[in-house]
Amino acid sequence: MKNLFSNIKGDAFGGITAGIVALPLALAFGVSSGLGPEAGLYGAIFISFFAALLGGTNTQISGPTAPMTAVSMVVIAGIVAANDGSVEKALPAILTVFMLAGLMQVGLGLLGLGKYIRYIPYPVVSGFMTAIGVIILLTQILPSIGYYPKEDVEFVAQFKPQAEEVMLENILKEEAGEGILVLENFKETISQAKGITPEQILIESQTLAAKEASGTVGAIKVLPRALQNIDWLELALALATIFIIYGFKRITKAVPSTLVALVVVSGIAYGFNLGYRRISEIPGGIPVPKLEMFTSFSLGSVTPYVFTALTLALLGAIDSLLTSVVADNMTKTKHKPNKELIGQGIGNSIAALFGGIPGAGATIRTVVNINAGGKTKLSGMIAGIMLLVIMLALGPIASKIPAAVLAGILITVGIGVMDYKGLKAIPSLPRDIKIGPLKLSSEVLIMLIVLVLSTFWDLIYAVGIGLIIASLMFMKKIGDLTAERSDVKSLKEETWADEVGFPENLKEEVFIKHLKGPLFFGSTSDFQALTLQIPNTAKTVILRLGRMQYMDQSGLYAMEDMLQELKKNNVEVLFVGLLRQPQYMMERIDIIPDFIPNEHIFKDFKSCLQWVKSNITDIN
Repeated sequence: MKNLFSNIKGDAFGGITAGIVALPLALAFGVSSGLGPEAGLYGAIFISFFAALLGGTNTQISGPTAPMTAVSMVVIAGIVAANDGSVEKALPAILTVFMLAGLMQVGLGLLGLGKYIRYIPYPVVSGFMTAIGVIILLTQILPSIGYYPKEDVEFVAQFKPQAEEVMLENILKEEAGEGILVLENFKETISQAKGITPEQILIESQTLAAKEASGTVGAIKVLPRALQNIDWLELALALATIFIIYGFKRITKAVPSTLVALVVVSGIAYGFNLGYRRISEIPGGIPVPKLEMFTSFSLGSVTPYVFTALTLALLGAIDSLLTSVVADNMTKTKHKPNKELIGQGIGNSIAALFGGIPGAGATIRTVVNINAGGKTKLSGMIAGIMLLVIMLALGPIASKIPAAVLAGILITVGIGVMDYKGLKAIPSLPRDIKIGPLKLSSEVLIMLIVLVLSTFWDLIYAVGIGLIIASLMFMKKIGDLTAERSDVKSLKEETWADEVGFPENLKEEVFIKHLKGPLFFGSTSDFQALTLQIPNTAKTVILRLGRMQYMDQSGLYAMEDMLQELKKNNVEVLFVGLLRQPQYMMERIDIIPDFIPNEHIFKDFKSCLQWVKSNITDIN
């Protein structure tokens, strides 16, 4: 607590500055998530305050970020679609998933897994981050040109037959659930169907139209129609926002250009009464807990999203800890990764309780805080309080912000979040794999797979597939590399120094083989060929195992197969210099003593040679 107030002036200035920078982004992320601007503000307020108070990085500013919002959009869209397109009905399940993600982050921290997050392969992270940028760009094209599918009368009309079909199916499902025999109560079914009003059909048609145009694929589908229905005022507001954000940075970076664009373009639009589309109303007053998430909780509505919640938790962990590393480099300090995950998890859980979207450590806001003088946890707490004050004092004014301005802000975020470092490296990375006639870089292939699958299919599955492919390719590379160094191949080998005095008359009866390096999945095929190398005259095989440090399960069974084959051919096998780990593995499945009795295991070649001289005779 003493350290908390050791830099009050710097922390206050840093926190206030970071809070101001966070404001437009919080509003934009809230709108783009589908829960409204207040969800972005609530997320920024509570995550910033509690992640700073309880986290392990003193100068970190947390809140909604582009990656977290992109995944949240997937969650929200899926749950809303399952609840007849009603955000209100879907909200308890949505917030439950967000809270679950926060609790999972706390669990990751308590289990001490924070230090392992850094092992996620860079190509997976690169492909994911670039996909986030592409997703934001594609999904913000429609609002930036003022096209909203639900309001396009001709487009919505195309879904009227489907809407009627869906509503009739719902009636039949309700009757089936109530145990009513539809054929016997057909008049009742017809009566309910006739009771459907045109207004209800219109609402259902609008829901289907919005669903058709949702996501990246939906945006691409309706783009030709959208380009025929451009609202030039909305497009002008979005372009003006983008122009100011990039242009003002060339003048000065002392004032956040995003905030300047928000104030200037919104002020002009409102001052000249241009008749623009506004964002949804921001509720006034202190945020209140959404207790309906507990009263209307349904395990069935949340279970399908457990893996998604875990993805949110892992993504937030990666996002936050990467920002923590940036903060460490700037402040010459050392963050506590597990404590940071606990703080982030608690912040996300509390934000979900109040209806906020999840977030993570935000690099730009953290850098702004440090440059403005922030040094302790107090700066992040002040940033959260600052946003709360702005919401309470300026909520009605913020509600007048043009939707196109936030779309313009998000377009710049999408452009900025892409991993240009990874994209620039594509031509220079070594092409180490061959697919048909093409030679490709495995890192580039993983990045492109994650990028394409994330953009056009599913963010969560794309990351999972990327991790699996990266792991398999890594194992293949290490296998190949180790196999090169693991000598189990050649028949003719150099004689080791302690073998120089081996009796000449026994060289045909005794075959000596040196195994150098681990016996694992990458070298088993060569090892399995060992039986073919043994001369027909040999009745005893000595395996020199002093340099075989490790044996995996694949190597274990390869050894068992070889020993079985030799036993079938009445060939005795002697082990020399067997190390602890391979011996333990072979004892587990009884290779020792079933195939190799303990008296056939020798500590050194000298003792083995004595046994050979005593037990093997020259048959010629």
